[in-house]
Amino acid sequence: MLEKTEDLELKNQGAASKKAAVTVTSEAAILMEAQTGTVICEKNQDERVSPASITKIMTLLLIYDALHDGRLQLSDKVTTSAHAKSMGGSQVFLEEGEVQTVETMIKCIVIASGNDASAAMAEHISGSEDAFVAAMNQKAGELGMTGTHFVDCCGLTDSDDHYTTAKDVALMARALITNYPEISEYATIWMENITHETKRGSSEFGLSNTNKLLKMANNFEVTGLKTGSTAKAGYCFCGTAVKDGLNLIAVVMDAPDYKIRFSEVQQLLNYGFANCRAYKDDNPPELLPMAVKDGQKEWVTLAYEQPFSYITFRGENPEDIRSELVLDNHLMPPFEAGTKAGRLVYYLDGQEIGDTAVIVTEGVERAGFIDYLQKVYRNFMSISG
Repeated sequence: MLEKTEDLELKNQGAASKKAAVTVTSEAAILMEAQTGTVICEKNQDERVSPASITKIMTLLLIYDALHDGRLQLSDKVTTSAHAKSMGGSQVFLEEGEVQTVETMIKCIVIASGNDASAAMAEHISGSEDAFVAAMNQKAGELGMTGTHFVDCCGLTDSDDHYTTAKDVALMARALITNYPEISEYATIWMENITHETKRGSSEFGLSNTNKLLKMANNFEVTGLKTGSTAKAGYCFCGTAVKDGLNLIAVVMDAPDYKIRFSEVQQLLNYGFANCRAYKDDNPPELLPMAVKDGQKEWVTLAYEQPFSYITFRGENPEDIRSELVLDNHLMPPFEAGTKAGRLVYYLDGQEIGDTAVIVTEGVERAGFIDYLQKVYRNFMSISG
């Protein structure tokens, strides 16, 4: 029986073609640029599907959140519970009471997709897997993953209440690789041994990466990320890669077989790198101080909230991008640091393509009677002096 193929809908701005030159057999797929979140092309991106071990991207994201805010250290010791040991599916065969470092657990999760390691980390961070899953769902909401709900930390479940979408997978992968690019140090390890220290003694166990894209012939650098498969979910894969400063995320969900998920992600990445370029404005206009009316300070310094980035598509010349600085005439206090004072607007072929906010770097309170007296005194002294 022939599998149904379908062109991915092109999502770029101003491209002449309405269809991407990419066909996939997977039920759902998406190609996203990581820095801007631009969706380059997609197929059924909002369709709810079972994520299998793709779930572990969120588990890893929460682990790295805990590392970032100091609740966790890579050298911390994690003890495997009876519950974690009992996990089926893909595992690294941790024993009850076995102790491993957080760093080793991360390797077990991202390289070998260990369900037991995922459960052990969930319990270590949140006290129980249920509490950790609640944090996963909260994080999904913060990321705008409106089509996702988790019931476990590893994706082993067959519950209909455990679901996501191709777009939501890309969103959580984007959060992981942009906030914590160091994940690629582990996600690109092909094989590595860990040591089990149990009551029965010491033994070596080999981790083998489930991401076969790492060993395929590519003209880009693979940076990760995660596979998944169950009878319910089919074969899933979220692959990340970089080339010429462009970071792409490709996701396929419910592919018909083991190999196709890798070839279709490779095809998506090839399409993106062949047709897209990253534009970043490294030299925006200089910002002069802005006048403050009726404030304790007469002037306030300005800054750009963040650099402007944009993805150009074939047929679009980044050299044609122009910008226009649009500022308020003055600011009326009180206001806090970070208050918007204008924006730098970008245009391509006469069409607005985006902007970046101009903000104040410090807060200013409204002037009082004493402030006005001091101002009059300063003006008098400057004249008389």
